[in-house]
Amino acid sequence: MKQIFFVEDDLSLIGGLSFALKKQDYEVTVARTLAQAQALWAEGLYDLVILDVSLPDGSGYDLCREIRKTSRVPVIFLTAADEETDIIMGLDMGGDDYITKPFKLAVFLSRINAILRRSGDFDRMDAELSSNGIRVSLLTREVYKDGTLISLTPGEYKLLCLFMEHPGIVLSPDQILGRLWDHEENYIDSSTLTVYVRRLRTKIEDNPGSPEKIVTVRGMGYKWSTGL
Repeated sequence: MKQIFFVEDDLSLIGGLSFALKKQDYEVTVARTLAQAQALWAEGLYDLVILDVSLPDGSGYDLCREIRKTSRVPVIFLTAADEETDIIMGLDMGGDDYITKPFKLAVFLSRINAILRRSGDFDRMDAELSSNGIRVSLLTREVYKDGTLISLTPGEYKLLCLFMEHPGIVLSPDQILGRLWDHEENYIDSSTLTVYVRRLRTKIEDNPGSPEKIVTVRGMGYKWSTGL
C-alpha cells in the first residue's frame, strides 16, 4: 500500500481528501503544522508528499527544501498561492507538481496516480546506488564493495537498497520490515531482522564488529551513515 504524507491545516480539506485517498487504497499520514510535519517526516517512509505552502507556523517550501536534502520522493504542492512566482518557486526547489485551490477531485486523483506511476518507472530505470565504497547496479542486481563483486541473498540485497535509498535517516525495525516483507508474513520479526543486519554487515563492513556503514541508533533502529 502506497504511503502518502499529507501536510495541510484545513480540517475540512483534510477530511475530504483523506477519505478520497483511502478509497483509492492509499495509506494517509496527516500533519497540520510545519513542526509536526518535520517530526513525522523524520519518523516515516513515504511514497508521495502532498504539501500546502501556507502553514500556521511556517512555509511548506521549507519542508520541501528539507525533504530534498535526503530524498527524491515526489512532492505535490496543493495550495491557494496561485501566483506565477509561487508556482515557479515550488517547481524549481524540487516539487513535481503544483495544484492550486480550488480543484476538481477527479483531476487531483489522476495527477497523483500519474506521478506515482512515473516515480515507479524512474526508480526502475535508475542505474545504480553508490555510497561509502558500496555500489549497487539496480539493473543487474549486482553489488560491489570497493570494486569487488560480493554475493548477497535476496533479503540482504533488499535491505541494503533500502538503507542506501535513505542515507542518514534512522529507520525503525517496524519501518524496515513493513517495506521489505508483506505484513501477513508473521514469521518475519525484529529478531530475524537483527540476523539480516548482522549477515549484511559481515559482507559490506570493513570491521563488522564496529560497523561504520549500517549504524545502530540505540533505542530507535538503524541508519546508513553518510559520514564516510
